[in-house]
Amino acid sequence: MSRIAKVSAAGAASAIALAVAMSCAAPLTVHAQSAALCAAPAGIDALEHAPVRIRERISKGLPLKIVAIGSSSTFGAGASSPDASYPSQLEATLKARLPGVPVTVLNKGINGEEANQMAARFDPDVIDESPDLVLWQVGSNSVLRDHPTPGEVIRQGVEKLKASGAEVILVNPQYAPKILGKPGVGQAVDVITATAHDEEVGLFDRFSVMRYWVETEHMAFEQFLSPDLLHMNDWSYACVAKLLANAIVDGAKPPAATAIVAPAAIKR
Repeated sequence: MSRIAKVSAAGAASAIALAVAMSCAAPLTVHAQSAALCAAPAGIDALEHAPVRIRERISKGLPLKIVAIGSSSTFGAGASSPDASYPSQLEATLKARLPGVPVTVLNKGINGEEANQMAARFDPDVIDESPDLVLWQVGSNSVLRDHPTPGEVIRQGVEKLKASGAEVILVNPQYAPKILGKPGVGQAVDVITATAHDEEVGLFDRFSVMRYWVETEHMAFEQFLSPDLLHMNDWSYACVAKLLANAIVDGAKPPAATAIVAPAAIKR
């Protein structure tokens, strides 16, 4: 199971860095106090199964193509514009972190979908794009509709993505009142965590990250959710993009003892 590690983003320097990264995507309003709270419990940028095969592409400056598939929180519901969705902001952040590496992040989110509907469009929407990495956000709508999280569908979907040659990071449900009020949320988090572990793919534990904002950073839900208290807002999409960029870039770094990295291939 992934252990999650604190990603420090406190202080003015981090607030400025976040603002610069977001300006690459769209002019978003990010309050300095909230920007300083873009942090995670320990380990979110040290995935148990990081996408290490993209290391060579990054070190050689080869194009990096990512497909983000999921439901409304991939599509960007609650954001002020498409440029404020997490896939758009992830592309901007990775371009800033990886100068000289062409980065494309495709948004294949569709509002309201569950795991089986997403898996049904893997061929046209994901595999036909020949991505290096797939981010699969899954589980929220099953919880909302009181459906059991379909572990076997997710497992088979991950295996299909891996067989296509892509690396995979799973993204679990958001920590939000409308999710927390459902009895199936614990099962969803456990199933997705176990699948990531068993299939040896990355897990971005969005549920624990957002819980950390509430329990440790003492943020109110209204600070990082849209008025429906379900979907994320510009700030939280930006923070998720930043933390995912940390996970992707740091996971692509060779171990320090054996590192052979092109100078300036990776920039924080």
